[in-house]
Amino acid sequence: MSGKRKKYTPEFREQAARLVIETGRPIAHVAVEIGVGEQLLERWVRLAQQRASGTDTDAVLDADVRAELERLRKENAELRLDRELLKNAAAFFASEQNR
Repeated sequence: MSGKRKKYTPEFREQAARLVIETGRPIAHVAVEIGVGEQLLERWVRLAQQRASGTDTDAVLDADVRAELERLRKENAELRLDRELLKNAAAFFASEQNR
């Protein structure tokens, strides 16, 4: 497998997704025809359908929700560190008690 990933333009992605959506042809057939991976084309189709229906999740998140999500991620990271510290301390004291 080569070390470089192919880059596709947004226009190419949109046209490929439209080809599947408008013609109703199977994703596998269109993927082989245009030379892209089946899963990649499936992702493009799903994103195009989400944009068309207006359920793009990135657009739905407003500033307050993003701020809350960022705060919760930081808190989660802190709690993981605390848990790791407590796990190491418990192991240390258990080994001390066995001496």
